[in-house]
Amino acid sequence: MTAIIDYDAGNIKSVEKALLKLGEEAVITRDREVILHADRVILPGVGSFGDAMTKIRAYELEQVIKEVVQKGVPFLGICLGLQLLFEKSGESEGVKGLGILPGEVLRIPDKPGIKIPHIGWNSLTFPNPGRLFAGIPEESYVYFVHSYYLKAGDEKIVTAAAEYGTTIHASVEKDNIFACQFHPEKSSGVGLKILKNFIEIGKA
Repeated sequence: MTAIIDYDAGNIKSVEKALLKLGEEAVITRDREVILHADRVILPGVGSFGDAMTKIRAYELEQVIKEVVQKGVPFLGICLGLQLLFEKSGESEGVKGLGILPGEVLRIPDKPGIKIPHIGWNSLTFPNPGRLFAGIPEESYVYFVHSYYLKAGDEKIVTAAAEYGTTIHASVEKDNIFACQFHPEKSSGVGLKILKNFIEIGKA
């Protein structure tokens, strides 16, 4: 069973729908015991970094997330869920992220021909091997919706990158922690394969 963490962020139902399509049991929850006993956990979300961290702390989810990660349970952050795993974001000065991984979230730079937010399909390169991308060819397209991007503190954890005015660290992997800046649940067959790979890791 996959627990999808509910902290009032948008886009949670579409993640649940994608998992159900793959035949995976999914529960949207903020119940500590359900999250701690899940086979794998997903932190999705769209919205602002500061607002999300306020809600995570209000619902007392920060410690639960850290416990799940420490237990070695496969954990996937999606979009805002990726950003929250890091230390801070230029979107919300002075707000501490979960700090589970080193790095910061920066605004996509203004450049000619670059629209912000970045909305649409972009191809991926794979700077380091990643289990989420098993069986997926480089230059596959996935769907992004964001104005801020990750600059990971350790480039060895970056498993996918995209170019959009700058180099975006589009996916990371460290031990049992996985995260995607793009939306696998909205990325057609490629995205479903990524989610399937995550589910399979949880069964290994």
